[in-house]
Amino acid sequence: MSDDYKVIGSVKSRALRVLWLLEEMGLPYEHVPAAPRSDEVTRFSPAGKIPVLIAEGVPITDSVAIMTYLADKHGQFTHPAGTIERARQDSLTHAINDEFDAVLWTAARHSFVLPEEKRTPEVKESLKWEFERSQEGFAHRMAEDGPFLMGETMTIPDILLAHCMGWAVSAKFPVSDPRIRAHAAMMRDRPAFQRALEA
Repeated sequence: MSDDYKVIGSVKSRALRVLWLLEEMGLPYEHVPAAPRSDEVTRFSPAGKIPVLIAEGVPITDSVAIMTYLADKHGQFTHPAGTIERARQDSLTHAINDEFDAVLWTAARHSFVLPEEKRTPEVKESLKWEFERSQEGFAHRMAEDGPFLMGETMTIPDILLAHCMGWAVSAKFPVSDPRIRAHAAMMRDRPAFQRALEA
């Protein structure tokens, strides 16, 4: 059975997280840099959302679900299911999704995703305040013996957090906590990240 994968989605989207993880793992893949709701996407994902991973002929959607599948299947960048370490890892993953990704996505929806008459641009100032406030609480959850969120072992939340912080900079959201800024810079210096950007 082949482990070759197809990743559908622009590198300027959450597809970058999946490409980055595949590059870290050194796994072969094909990249189709398709836009949301394009024909290449809707034939596999009727909702038109990206990224989509085609694995063994089956489409898998949602970037975090894709990353978890790949990490579990290949036993890399994750702790084993059912362990305390995995519970801590999943806790970090959910916190990043709730406190950073969701806030950035809400801002994007009110900037360009929603129909213009449904947007409330004023909400973005509140979202920026929430985003900045969440950083201080999250930084206390980062391992003191780094360099990664859980210490010496890099896991998928590291990629997720670094991607969100890059997204924040592009969206002009404040990345003010020094530990989070240093983590993002360290992660984005990784050769696999640079390769993923060029995929």
